[in-house]
Amino acid sequence: MAAKKSSQSLVDALKALLMSRKATSQEGICVALEKQGYEINQSKVSRLLRKVGAVKVINSKGETVYSLPREPAPPSMHTPLRDLILDVVCNEVLIVVYTSPGSASMVGRVLDYHQTSTEILGTIAGDDTVFVAPKSVKNIQKLSQEIKNLLQG
Repeated sequence: MAAKKSSQSLVDALKALLMSRKATSQEGICVALEKQGYEINQSKVSRLLRKVGAVKVINSKGETVYSLPREPAPPSMHTPLRDLILDVVCNEVLIVVYTSPGSASMVGRVLDYHQTSTEILGTIAGDDTVFVAPKSVKNIQKLSQEIKNLLQG
């Protein structure tokens, strides 16, 4: 039996799977999420796909797959900051925050405001992407997690 994981981590795992553009069916999504330790069934996958606004698109191999929309609906005036964050990823030298379109400048400003209490050297924000330069690359994984915690409340 799979271990019980939080519903937010399930949504995050689903979003990561959808961003890979390899999810061809709801059954396939169930199998992929079960391999990650989630207790899931097809009807729950269906509800979660609606919740995250998944759409069917054609991937680079010509397959019809589930994906996150490129242009999500604009946020309302009451949307919490955490709902504007699509993903936070890093490599060995840089952290990238993906946001809803038009939200990157605000997210970059929030990160810059917390610059003195974190290991952030600076940010560059576009329309829907924020590049975060760390003060040192030695603790980039830790900084990436701090940014996730900061932005997701």
